[in-house]
Amino acid sequence: MSAHRIAVIGAGLSGAVIGRELAEAGHQVEVFDRRDHIAGNCHTERDADTGVMVHVYGPHIFHTDDVEVWDYVNRFQTFKPYKNRVKTTSRDQVFSLPVNLHTINQFFGKTLRPDEAKAFIEEQADTSITDPQTFEEQALRFVGRDLYEAFFEGYTQKQWGCSPKDLPASILKRLPVRFNYDDDYFFHKFQGMPENGYTQMVERILDHPRIAIRLNSSFERAQKDDYDHTFYSGALDGYFDYAKGRLGYRTLDFERFTYDGDYQGCAVMNYGELSVPYTRITEHKHFSPWEKHEGSVCYREFARECRPDDIPYYPIRLVKEKEQLAEYVALANAETDISFVGRLGTYRYLDMDVTIREALDTTRLFLSLEDANRAMPSFLNPPL
Repeated sequence: MSAHRIAVIGAGLSGAVIGRELAEAGHQVEVFDRRDHIAGNCHTERDADTGVMVHVYGPHIFHTDDVEVWDYVNRFQTFKPYKNRVKTTSRDQVFSLPVNLHTINQFFGKTLRPDEAKAFIEEQADTSITDPQTFEEQALRFVGRDLYEAFFEGYTQKQWGCSPKDLPASILKRLPVRFNYDDDYFFHKFQGMPENGYTQMVERILDHPRIAIRLNSSFERAQKDDYDHTFYSGALDGYFDYAKGRLGYRTLDFERFTYDGDYQGCAVMNYGELSVPYTRITEHKHFSPWEKHEGSVCYREFARECRPDDIPYYPIRLVKEKEQLAEYVALANAETDISFVGRLGTYRYLDMDVTIREALDTTRLFLSLEDANRAMPSFLNPPL
């Protein structure tokens, strides 16, 4: 196998893992990122005044059942145990999420056992809805109107900028209630936070003599011809200069503030009511519970429509976007010597563990096809 010159666009998780794997296989890799730092949206940095490790673009909590991915990230950073236990303020009370037996008993003023609570919630549910088509119908079918209005309706409208009546039921994929006292937000076997932040982890992944990092550097489409292959984790529509229009995203604004002490006693506090303009407040020192800090750094989080100069966070993927996406996929499939990867490159919301899994799988496919002298496809995981 001869060494190739590889371009990787984006120094987030996708780009870092792909770059590292190909460098270890003997290729020369250049990683481009238009920002002035690596690690993409999971970039972390210490606050100079408080010493708190801040998740600059909002909190990122690592959770997975993938043993190989868990071992991979621990190769570059020690992950400390962390459980995501979310609280929500609604109707002048604080409840735990996901909706669980404690939430149900507290909300309705009862002392139900699991089987009693299950029967009670079924009584609340709108059983006339047999085939839920919208987010609202899905929620009403499974938890009833009271819990829906308290915990889902307002938060969802703020997060997505439209009524839950206009969102597909698939957004609320599973039954949003537990009939025990488990308030761990995730089910995954492995959960944790990198001891010294995600940016140090990504820095170590990229630390290889055959990797060159180009920060504050945009990658123009014409540059692709200078490389044997390009892995592109930037915006799919951006690569084609938005020829078919801009794909829809939601973005986030953060109102950062500090506090002398402990502001809310937990890492994440949701606000489900429309009267509160933000969706949640995150208190970042609680994302590193093994550290002790007197001061605190908090973010109020506001969701809105993504404009051209904003950072895209959540792909909308409603009917209009899916039609545009099909056109961009056709354009991408007509390209040669380029693969579109990651959240932006495939226009899908991806958790961090899935991002790393797909990056590992992509590089392995590339290396196997290279040995067989066959072309790499544009998408390992087609976004449609």
